[in-house]
Amino acid sequence: MTRHVSRIRGGSCVSVWASLFVLLAAHARAYAPNGPRQPAAQFARCVAFSPNRPRQPASPSARHAAPSHQGGSLPSLPNVRAAVIVPGFLTGQDDFRPLAQSLTAMGIPAVVVPMPRWHWLPCLGGRSMRPMLERIDFTVRHLAAVAGELGDFERTTVEALEESLDEALQHSEDGKKKDPQLLIPDFSYNPLDCYQDFRNNPGGVLEVGGSAEPDNYPLWEPKGSFPTAPEPVGKVALIGHSAGGWICRAYLSDRNYGGKSYDGKRFIHSLITLGSPHGNAPGPAFKGIEWLNNEIMDSSSGVRALAVGGKGYRGDSSGQLTQNAYSFCCPVGSDGTQYDGDGVTPIESALAMKDFVPHADTMILDDVGHFCWSDVLGGETLAPELTQYHKEGRPWYGDEHIIEKWAGWL
Repeated sequence: MTRHVSRIRGGSCVSVWASLFVLLAAHARAYAPNGPRQPAAQFARCVAFSPNRPRQPASPSARHAAPSHQGGSLPSLPNVRAAVIVPGFLTGQDDFRPLAQSLTAMGIPAVVVPMPRWHWLPCLGGRSMRPMLERIDFTVRHLAAVAGELGDFERTTVEALEESLDEALQHSEDGKKKDPQLLIPDFSYNPLDCYQDFRNNPGGVLEVGGSAEPDNYPLWEPKGSFPTAPEPVGKVALIGHSAGGWICRAYLSDRNYGGKSYDGKRFIHSLITLGSPHGNAPGPAFKGIEWLNNEIMDSSSGVRALAVGGKGYRGDSSGQLTQNAYSFCCPVGSDGTQYDGDGVTPIESALAMKDFVPHADTMILDDVGHFCWSDVLGGETLAPELTQYHKEGRPWYGDEHIIEKWAGWL
């Protein structure tokens, strides 16, 4: 559910296309979950905090493609205690809304990249993550655009948030306020867009476009219509779950990835990854991680980083999915039985970000699982043991008492 956990050595093109159409038939629809939303610049004042130390955005190296963004270089932006959550592989906004709502209730207004699960289809088989990077960039820019104005924080904390959301929520059935997700506009992406992206998105086991190596990807601009955000007024945090974590690292990079340099550190002050694979491993699914790990992101980037990993789910006793997942993430072709982790990502891989982001902090959470398996359709089929553990009360990264442990780092 949260990441592809069966290593693809080869495969039939027919089976790939069949999977595409089955999933499209089940899930395809234009994504507009919340209806029209209103811009809310005053929301910014309710989420600001004073940084411990100033952080300067790094400039892209002249040897890399220039970042694609409106305007030129950005002034130094204040840090804001707000966050964008990036879902893991084959998960979407609905799976992470409870986590966002918990963070918001804790005083860290949070939004989820607004996408359903089927938007991952063009990335199947280890292909380019440009479609996901476009969605991350879209969400980050819109949150950063309403997350400034540091003054008057104490007085306007609740007042500004409720005022800015009042119009957007006036037709809400339950009348609830304080949902920053409504500040992120909809974007347009339909099944035809998905079909075109699926055919042309480069890389992966089939080497679409001629190569599985990110440096050799041909240029393909992902489909979709993404409303342009106003100018940013503050930097926000990124929280990436599972594969979403390493994709966040690609977003921060100023290197050319598939024809575009995102240089997201201009808008980001902190990165938290939850059960994300950061270590190199064989296979096309890890080509992007290998590409990332060819560079070091140090403290001069201005981005703090925290790698969170769970353990307590042994590869030899937590079910077949866990054993396969650990084998998938291992660099030496192990069968996965000797590893410990969160049931999907071995702890060594989850903490490996520190090897490539030397100033990163790490956090090990005992008896914490990868995902809320019993809360999603298909959990019992895909991961029966992990689903049973979750039903019995074993927590995952998104349970409130676990959130408190890692979110406090922000």
